[in-house]
Amino acid sequence: MSRPGIREVASVAEVAIGTVSNFLNHPERVSEAKSRRIREAIEALGFVPSSAGRQLRMGVSTLLGYLVPDVSNPHFAEIAESIERRADERGLSVLIANSHRSREREDAYLRLFEQHQVRGIIAASHEPLDARLAAARERGTASVIVGQRAMDARQPSVSVDDVAGGRLAVEHLVDRGRGRIAFVGGPLSVVQVEERLAGGSAAARAHGVAWEVIEVAERTLAVGRAVGEALVARAPQARPDAVFGANDLLALGVLQALVAAGIAVPDEIAVVGFDDTEFAAASVIPLTSVSTRHAGFGEAVVDVLFDTISGRQPAQPHRVFAPELIVRGSTGDTEGAVA
Repeated sequence: MSRPGIREVASVAEVAIGTVSNFLNHPERVSEAKSRRIREAIEALGFVPSSAGRQLRMGVSTLLGYLVPDVSNPHFAEIAESIERRADERGLSVLIANSHRSREREDAYLRLFEQHQVRGIIAASHEPLDARLAAARERGTASVIVGQRAMDARQPSVSVDDVAGGRLAVEHLVDRGRGRIAFVGGPLSVVQVEERLAGGSAAARAHGVAWEVIEVAERTLAVGRAVGEALVARAPQARPDAVFGANDLLALGVLQALVAAGIAVPDEIAVVGFDDTEFAAASVIPLTSVSTRHAGFGEAVVDVLFDTISGRQPAQPHRVFAPELIVRGSTGDTEGAVA
């Protein structure tokens, strides 16, 4: 069954096609009587206006494309919410595309955004994006990278200082008297993981503590639990006395496995995560985490993109937010303190 079009609406409402077009694009030009008949015809026919066609006629899109690596991760969901809120304030809608951490899907969605002539692209990835977004920029589509600092001076980005965050996590564990620290994260080729590891490694070397790197293929709760179970299987003297997870999901999975095995947290093993998602505070033993939940982060992303779309040089084209450590029960008794 074919979808009803503007011609069918005009016929049922007994008005000219041009009158229906005015109703959709310039309603102030249509009388109340004709507007009422057109509304009734639209409802009766189930007519859905084509925003894409309207955008092409007007030359301006009302859509932003947002590429997300994993929408099930609460970190990305929280960022998406703030981006949508800011976009709505500017009269725009956000089309969210979940790449499932697949390079092939990322490239397909970037092409789709361009095909739909979105107003601009917001892109988060665990792989470099500069070159791919440069091609879109040359074709007239502005963009901003989220979560990693752009390498290209012409490419705007909004990120968090992951190296400083890794350093904060390990220095906190050292301050709590920990001398055998394990980092859990991966793949190590992922920019954010690499930088968190670099910050943590530098702090471990500076303080002369034992440092173990446990590389994993995915940063999920299930993988974290598997790592925790492997640590529990070791002889007590072979276990680390602290674990730093590259994100909260890994850290929470480790924490769950330790608690299930009767390992005292934090007395025997302390645990730190990264991102400070809402799940961190809600854990049975609240999780100490490096916070990237900055007020204004999503707003900054949209504002930087909008400046770029408008042809203005953003005041901070490569904005980097400073991380904060939120101390909770998984490393000590100072609940909710900011370090």
